[in-house]
Amino acid sequence: MSTGAPTASEVPAVAMKPAAGSDFALRLRANSEYVAIPAFALLMAALLFALFLLAIGKSPIDFVAYVWRGGFGTAFSFQNTLQRSSPLILTALAVAIPARIGLIMIGAEGALVLGGFAAAAIAVPMIGVAPPFLTLAIMVVAAIAVGGLWVGIAGYLRYARGVNETIASLLLTYIGIAIMNFFVEGVLRDASNPNKPSTKPLGDAYMVGKIPGTDVHWGFAVGVLLAIALYILMTRTTFGFAARVTGGNFRAALAQGLPVGKLIVSCAMIAGGCAGLAGFFEVAAIQGRANASLAAGYGFTGILVSFLARHNPLVIVPVAILFGGLVASGGLIQRRMDLPDATVLVLQGLIFVVLLTSETLYGRFAFFKPIKGRDRT
Repeated sequence: MSTGAPTASEVPAVAMKPAAGSDFALRLRANSEYVAIPAFALLMAALLFALFLLAIGKSPIDFVAYVWRGGFGTAFSFQNTLQRSSPLILTALAVAIPARIGLIMIGAEGALVLGGFAAAAIAVPMIGVAPPFLTLAIMVVAAIAVGGLWVGIAGYLRYARGVNETIASLLLTYIGIAIMNFFVEGVLRDASNPNKPSTKPLGDAYMVGKIPGTDVHWGFAVGVLLAIALYILMTRTTFGFAARVTGGNFRAALAQGLPVGKLIVSCAMIAGGCAGLAGFFEVAAIQGRANASLAAGYGFTGILVSFLARHNPLVIVPVAILFGGLVASGGLIQRRMDLPDATVLVLQGLIFVVLLTSETLYGRFAFFKPIKGRDRT
């Protein structure tokens, strides 16, 4: 006799949907791959470098202690680290922005050198004629414009002629350094400084000052603010969205009517402008003139910083500070451990090689690819 209540077979299946918290956990687990793999690469590079130190009879523990003391252990060393991280932030941004559109630009060193040289060259005839504020403003514009145009050449060649942007930007770097040396050792050389070819000094009145209460110049603050601004540009604007679409698939972007050529050249010029700005601060806040010291390798270290930060402008800042500490501690390591100043470069090289190798690990671990719970019946 029927009771009117449905039997178990008549009860409709109820879909079991994952809760919102479960979705967040799944996304967090998937995104953790982009932290875990670079961290693993750093750990492996540190292990290889420790074996290298043991092989030459040095203590890895002492090395870590001196890196901490020379880069982060005191207020003086930490401020030195922040100052050295300023050009690394800007040159890393010069790699990260083109990477968002699918380009590997490694020409930040050349744009930094030319940007710094342009700033010094345009400032020399203005010294004593124009006020310092106006001179510094013109120097900034000149450095950004020259750096942007220089890297923009590689972007144009990539789109218009199909020239590999990595090779083009690298070759342009050496051409840019040669141009700077040509003028610094020639018509713009300061005759009063016979020991080292350089332009005439700017003078204290035309130098960029320090952030109040610190020994860190304003280049660090500008780098941090620029990183935030470019993060917003590339993630929260239509320009950034169009650049990401273009980076995903050039042909699909063209089919959608996106101005691919303008996007490529624009990203390249933004990158060059960042590197040129780094050159301005090296001249107007550190060197006081343009000379061969501008080619200090910051542009090449910025490549490593950007790759380790996964080309994320916000993550670039802490990674640049880490590498700034390594650079700042180089002198202390050289004195206390009787190691050449190229020791830090060996560590950076190991990190770069291991990091590039670790790129093959993405997408290979099931743990980072969780499958959402399916509906149950």
